[in-house]
Parts: sequence; structure tokens; C-alpha cells
Amino acid sequence: MDTNHESPELSSPLWKLLVVASIAAGVQFGWALQLSLLTPYVQHLGVPHTWASFIWLCGPISGMVVQPIVGYISDRLTSKFGRRKPFIASGTTLICVAVVFIGFAADIGKRFGDSLDSHTKPRAVAVFVTGFWILDIANNMVQDPTRAFLADLSKQDHRKMRIANAFFSFFMAVGNILGYAAGSFSKIYKLFPFTRTEACDIYCANLKTCFMLDIVFLLSLSIFALLTVSEPAFQKSSEHDDPFLKQVKSSFKNLGKPMWLLFLVTALNWIAWFPFLLYDTDWVGKEVFGGDVNGSDEKQRLYNMGVRAGSFGLMMTAATLGMMSLVVDPLSDVLGGARKLWGAVNFVLAVALAMTILVTKTAQRARRGIPPGAPPPKGVKAATMSLFAVMGVPQAVTFSIPFALASIFSSDSGAGHGYSIEEFLLAQMFVSVISGPWDALFGGGNLPAFVLGAVSAALSGMLALTVLPPQVPTHKIFCHLTLAKQV
Repeated sequence: MDTNHESPELSSPLWKLLVVASIAAGVQFGWALQLSLLTPYVQHLGVPHTWASFIWLCGPISGMVVQPIVGYISDRLTSKFGRRKPFIASGTTLICVAVVFIGFAADIGKRFGDSLDSHTKPRAVAVFVTGFWILDIANNMVQDPTRAFLADLSKQDHRKMRIANAFFSFFMAVGNILGYAAGSFSKIYKLFPFTRTEACDIYCANLKTCFMLDIVFLLSLSIFALLTVSEPAFQKSSEHDDPFLKQVKSSFKNLGKPMWLLFLVTALNWIAWFPFLLYDTDWVGKEVFGGDVNGSDEKQRLYNMGVRAGSFGLMMTAATLGMMSLVVDPLSDVLGGARKLWGAVNFVLAVALAMTILVTKTAQRARRGIPPGAPPPKGVKAATMSLFAVMGVPQAVTFSIPFALASIFSSDSGAGHGYSIEEFLLAQMFVSVISGPWDALFGGGNLPAFVLGAVSAALSGMLALTVLPPQVPTHKIFCHLTLAKQV
């Protein structure tokens, strides 16, 4: 987002950056619940595994549409409440509405005619999907203006921008850890016992409680930030009157070869990531614990145990990601450049995704020697958790290096920062469309999509090492990374 026309006063004190950045923890708490619990939950409502991934099309569609529109309007808004605050406030309100729809979908569906004896609950699914799409749109309405708010407060002070970026990343990690931790507790519904109803079993009540906690957490952080931190004065210039579509057309017209190659490498990288992000907890519940979301009570109990274990594993991923983020800069120096680091960790990602096959086969063999209904042995659990922890290493690089390179390449070509990055979301659309039918083609499990991801990660790693420009100075990468995070 544009920050070039702020008044020339000094940048804001650090406590203001800290307070505004804390909103990221509330948003990321909800993202963590989405990633860990919602694919299993929609199957509880009767949506087949084959079709569950289509619901996630909302993410890339809203990202490609909502983010640039929100960015464009908020850069030019002249409201007496500020440029960023109206979006943060309205987005936060929509998040609260969305998670009520999601959490209470089963109850609303029953009220409007869903039968408890029917496997598929169409009205509940309709309410859930509506809430899910509102949630993704609202998340984008809050997260990007919050980043821009931090850039406004930094007043082009690069040191303050780096600190603001560090605060934002820190609170994202906090939100992830808290969200995944909440999703891993088997009796968190006891905080709000009324969440368990005739239409909403313990798994559903746990999810409902987690989202109610999300409402309290996000509202507390957002309201405190909006009331205590004032937006800097803003002077509108003629540059803000440039038509939005003209800017988009100009951005694509000016893209150079390095940027198009970066699109290719990043698209393959995200094709590798999205199957795991969509199905990680479902994989633990189904393939590792041997449960079945639509099976007997015993099978459903195992599945729910596996989903909670997967949520705990994602908490470990978030912790590893946070620690790895601190050493991306020096590691890039040691390995001889950003593209080499990115290529190396893509091979780590490929191996980790391929290892899901070994963990699954080991779990299947172990089930032959334990009583029916028993969880997998400690060794299988440890291997599963170790795999989740390792995933945080390539994830830290994926969340930093590509965006920094995109900022550099697009800036060098004169295309600007913001609009070209949205192209990466096409990879998520591709995976959302093909992963369910692809899994069904090979028996309905999650491993086919994970194998596709492993192959894609390996291709991404090879291309990162061979087709991207050979070297970009590390100091330039991380200067642009700070700026790219504000887009």
C-alpha cells in the first residue's frame, strides 16, 4: 500500500507499533483454527472428502479480489476516522459474524429443518460455507490495513519499519500457537458448556468454543488498538486519483522475465504446500490414527483424537517457524544467496511430504498389533510430531524470501509492489480444484495429494536453483522484505 504522502512528522513511538501489530495475533488465531479444524468439521456436516477442498477456493478468490481493492481504497480514503481504521473495524465485525455462522452451523441447520439422522446436513453446510467465505474476506480486510497502518506509523523510517515487521511476525506466531493449542484440547468446550447441544457433539462444541474465544481475543486487541493509537495525518495527492485498473494493467505490462520466472517457482512451491495445509489434521485423524469421520463411534473417536493431535503438531510447526524466521537472514549469507536457501528448503519440504507415506504405512502396521480403538504407539506419534516440526523450516522461508524477491524484481522492472504478488494465489485455486478428485482417483485418502506436493516441491527447488537470477544482495532482500510485508 502507498505510504509516500504522509505528513513529515517523526515516526511513532514503539509502543504504538506494538499495540497495532498485536491485532495480527487475533487474526492469526482464527486462521489457525481454520487450517486445523475446518476441513474435518465440514466432513462432520456431511460434505465428502472429495468436495471439501472446493470450499477453500474462497481464500485465493478473496485474496485476489479483496486485497487489492481494500489496498486501493484505504490508500485514498479521506474519512474522519482515518484510512485504515474503518477497514480494521468493519473487518473485525465481519469476522465475529462469520465465526458465529461457522460455530453454530449445525444448530442453525437443525433449526431450519436438518435431520439429525441424516448423514448430510445441507442447511448446516450452507450456513457453514457462507460463514467460511465471509471469514476469509474479513481476514483480508483486517490484516492488510493493519500492515499498512504500521507502515503509516513508521513514517518511512526503515528501522521502525523493520521493528514493526518483527512485531507483526511475532504476533502472527503467537496467534498461531494459541489457535493450534486451543484446537488440540479435547475438553475446551467445558469453558462454555452450553455449546454442546443436540445437534452439536463434543467435537463441534470444542470448535464452537474455540471460535468464541477468537471473538473475545480479536475484539479485545482490535478495540484497544483503535482507541489508543491515532492514525497519522494524511495529505491526499493527485497520484491517488490514478484509476485502479490502469495501475493493474501497467503492473502486468511492465513485468520482466525474472518476475515471471518467480511466478513459476512460487506457484510450484504453493502447489506443494496447499495439500498439506488443507488436509494435515485430516491426515492425522484418518491415516495415522485410523479413524473415520463417518464411521462407528469408535472410529469417530479415533478421528477426533487424531485431529487434536494434528492441531498440536501445527503448534509445533508454528514454533519452529518462529525460531527459523530469526536465522533466515544469516542462513542466506552462509548458503550464498536467497535462491540457494529457497531451493534447499524446497527439497526439505519435498522429503517431508514424501515421509507422510512412511509414517502412514508404519501406523497401519502398528494397528495390527494393538487393540481396536487404541491410538497409535508412541513411536508413531513421535514421528508424526517430528514431521510437523520440520515443516516449520521451509515454511519460514516460504513466508519471507518469495515476497522479498517479488518486491525486488517488480520494483526493478517498474511494476510496483502490490498487485503482482496476488498471482501466487492461483496456485491455491489449482490445488483446491484438483486435490479432492485427485485423492478420490486413488482411493480417497490424503497421500496422493501429498505425493503431488512432494513432486511439486522438488521441481520448485530445482527451478529456484537454476532459473532465478543468481544472486541478490542479502541486505537488499531484507530491506525489500520489510516493505513487501506492508503491501
